[in-house]
Amino acid sequence: MTAARFTLLICTALASAPGLADETASTEEQSQDQIVVTGYAGTKTDTALTELPQPIKVITAEQYEAQGAINISDMVKYAAGVLANPYGRDTRVDGFNVRGLDALQFRDGMRDIFSYYASITSDPYNFSRVEIVRGPASVLFGQGSIGGIVNLVSKTPDFTTRGEINLVYGSYDRKEVLGDVNLALADNLAVRFVGRARDADTFVDHVPDDRVMFAPSIRWQPTPDTDVVLTGLYQEDDTGSTSQFLPIVGTFRPNPIAGEQLDRYTFVGKAGWDRYAGRSLQGGGSITHRFSDAVKLSLKARYIDSDLEYNTHYADSYTNPQDPFSVYGTDGRTIALIADASDARMNVFSTDNNVEFNFGTGADIEHKLLVGIDYSWNKVQKRSAGGFELVDLYDIDYDALTTYDPADPFISESQKQLGIYVQDQIRFYDRISVVLGARRDRVTGSSGQKDHATTFRAGIIGEIGAGFSPFFSYTESFLPVAGRIDNGDGSFGDPYRPQTGTQYEAGVKWQPTPNTLVTATAFKIRERNRVLYLAAGGTAQSGVLNTKGFEIEASHTLPGNFELLANYGYAKLKSETNTSLDYMPRHTASLWSTKTFGLPDEAQLRLGGGVVYSGKSVSTSPVWSIVTPSRTTIDALAEIRWDNWRFAVNATNLLGKQYFASCLARGDCFMAAPRNVIATVGYRFR
Repeated sequence: MTAARFTLLICTALASAPGLADETASTEEQSQDQIVVTGYAGTKTDTALTELPQPIKVITAEQYEAQGAINISDMVKYAAGVLANPYGRDTRVDGFNVRGLDALQFRDGMRDIFSYYASITSDPYNFSRVEIVRGPASVLFGQGSIGGIVNLVSKTPDFTTRGEINLVYGSYDRKEVLGDVNLALADNLAVRFVGRARDADTFVDHVPDDRVMFAPSIRWQPTPDTDVVLTGLYQEDDTGSTSQFLPIVGTFRPNPIAGEQLDRYTFVGKAGWDRYAGRSLQGGGSITHRFSDAVKLSLKARYIDSDLEYNTHYADSYTNPQDPFSVYGTDGRTIALIADASDARMNVFSTDNNVEFNFGTGADIEHKLLVGIDYSWNKVQKRSAGGFELVDLYDIDYDALTTYDPADPFISESQKQLGIYVQDQIRFYDRISVVLGARRDRVTGSSGQKDHATTFRAGIIGEIGAGFSPFFSYTESFLPVAGRIDNGDGSFGDPYRPQTGTQYEAGVKWQPTPNTLVTATAFKIRERNRVLYLAAGGTAQSGVLNTKGFEIEASHTLPGNFELLANYGYAKLKSETNTSLDYMPRHTASLWSTKTFGLPDEAQLRLGGGVVYSGKSVSTSPVWSIVTPSRTTIDALAEIRWDNWRFAVNATNLLGKQYFASCLARGDCFMAAPRNVIATVGYRFR
């Protein structure tokens, strides 16, 4: 590996009117009419996005609140190159696809999800902003997605007393109370309490969406140079699965034998038994101490304890995906209904510690050197039970369905990762920024598997005049894969090799005015060692998966008055060994705008609207190809602010379009969420 590989980034700055959830004190610096947004996830330092050699998107809480986001996936759907909810709204997990590849979720710079169906989803109200890193990011974050990461930034206290309370009522009998209170107990001591209580149904019968969330935090600054923050979280969810895994035949395609179609939102399960319910306890803290203007120490750690019960039914759409009913009879209605009951426990400890040095090596050369070490340990325990029975899928006798209860001992898997990283941000003549970084990781698993990886990043961006800044970048990523090759005959072969990825990226950023930013970028990602699940049984690891793409992102904001965001992304995947990997839409686009009317000291009306487009997607298998048509949805906002009061109505999928988020050649389809309308009454105090 040669370290002389260059990376560059581009940034998209988004300025919006300041509010309680904006956390402007820690993420933005006001300079005349310009708001300079800093992105921690890009470099783990407070660096303006316009100087970062990596594409970072920062989305504030006010923005995704205005867009009607009800889960983490909704928070990122108006970002270039991001496909949110690729399998429709899923109450079990959050899903987002960045540059055609699955992205990993981080919280405050540390990964917090290590296994599917082992934890409940995070709550959007608990975060001040979300940061999207497009492309590999292992140099700073260790094992990670090759397409990118989504980093959630928790709300923490500051030293101004203020708060808000919101009452919400919406579609499917959604009832909520939300509160966010920040109390300054002294000039150097503050506490914050964020909470939500929800009682709600969903668009699928017998699938609730109930939640209790409480997140306390405390900030103490014993000296002007020392900052101590402690955070906690208790969250309990009682929900199910809005993804019902309905067969293609009878939903997306006609059922010629039965002569009728299934309701697209059919509940396949047993009411009261099918559920996805769990609780999450988290505790963490950070200490930052500035020894001088030249040296800053940052320490942080978090522990997660999660319990989950997941009971579900799904139809056997997979034995013969072209005609799943023929496997079990001739009436075109009878099919096997598979029951799966599982319990999961997840424990995660993470810590990240670094020292930042600021110094110069010449009159016009400045360095920001970061040296750090991080460690994570996770343990996931699971047990399951299940069976199957034949049913009439068009007329299920729900009461007759058999239930199961896991009783076997838990099967445990654990993993440890230790990483050492170094990064140098070099600024030449206050016009050119270079970032160079390297990292060494050691990962061990409970099965005795050991992986080592060295990753690099490099990038350069330069201001050439008239607001234009071209850039070029190179980044690397790796992701350990637990387990061994499944030979398909009950035996297992060599351990899986880690997934690795490299990306080259080039583009230009244009900032004609302080409140306008246009970014155009092209990239090429090369991924190796993806696990493939073979049709004949067993697994293998692919040779190479290539992704090529282009993105353009534009923002124009007049703080407190007008906002316009426009995005387009194109990503084409091509595998040397398996064409079924190219099943995500190649084209995504979005447009969002808000306009505020009225005077600042009087009642103000804000109207907003957005359009989200996803192109067609193609899923292939040895027996057929399924094309899911393109889809376009419209979101809307109407809001009145008067004195300390806020009255708002949000509508997502305003036109109530029923469409498939995706259908997979393996045999099943996923419906997107129908129209959802939410009314909010809020009161803020200062």
